[in-house]
Amino acid sequence: MSSIPVIAQTAGKGAARSASRRRAKLAGPDRRPGWVTYLILGVVILISAYPIYYTLLLGSTTQTTIAANPVPSLIPDGKLFENFGRVFSSNIPLMQGFINSVIVASLQAVSVVIFSTLAGYSFAKLRFRGRGPLLVFVIATMAIPTQLGIVPLFIVMSEIGWSGKLIAVIVPGMVTAFGVFWMTQYLDSALPYELIEAARVDGASMIRTFWHIALPAARPAAAMLALFTFIGSWTAFFWPFIILGSNNPTLPMVIQLLNANYFTDYALIMSGVLLSTLPLIIVFIFAGRHLVAGIMQGAVKG
Repeated sequence: MSSIPVIAQTAGKGAARSASRRRAKLAGPDRRPGWVTYLILGVVILISAYPIYYTLLLGSTTQTTIAANPVPSLIPDGKLFENFGRVFSSNIPLMQGFINSVIVASLQAVSVVIFSTLAGYSFAKLRFRGRGPLLVFVIATMAIPTQLGIVPLFIVMSEIGWSGKLIAVIVPGMVTAFGVFWMTQYLDSALPYELIEAARVDGASMIRTFWHIALPAARPAAAMLALFTFIGSWTAFFWPFIILGSNNPTLPMVIQLLNANYFTDYALIMSGVLLSTLPLIIVFIFAGRHLVAGIMQGAVKG
């Protein structure tokens, strides 16, 4: 394909400007996607949002209506807030589960970001013996199912007296292999060695270099990691159900108690599920921009 200067010399400046506009439409950063792209995105959004909307439909109706017609209409019946009131008035520790989930999810999100960024900075920018095999070992632990470590983890928590306490849920999730891998990949491409060398020339220690150079550079990826960790911790059920019991539950365990007490009242159960999902939706509305920015910047090298 001829370049713009060649077209200007052979066909004139008007043809060059026209060719430049056509090239920008085809490959420029402001290129508008076609209708096929919008159609695919619309279908993906509908498929992703339908489970939440289906939960809303079931939570806004009554059990009698669900029994008569298991497939609800596409318009909510208007019983949602009434079902919310039934959830709050039911004999389950809803507020205790909510507070416990906030504590566990927040502490794990903060600790995962701090420790994963420290480890990612070490693997990406520091040179030490065994760095490559150690990183491979950390990544390989992601392939081990969580269920395989439940029994020894439960024995350890029982021996040190943490059974039934929130600390038994918080400590095992304070750092994750995915977080270390993600921050390593991000800092390897987003943090130039020149900035680290300049900080060392100015007399900054290793910790100060990390705090003032690496941590600000890792902010987009750290925001993504914090959101993913918060969501994963908020929805976790398996390990909290085993170690905490019903006396000190998290929110998913409370919803399970609601299911056990009212196993036929699907309207009540779905309204409880919707209540447990609303905080995540609110968090994503306010922090979704940082999530998308972290994913995009982490996916682009250089």
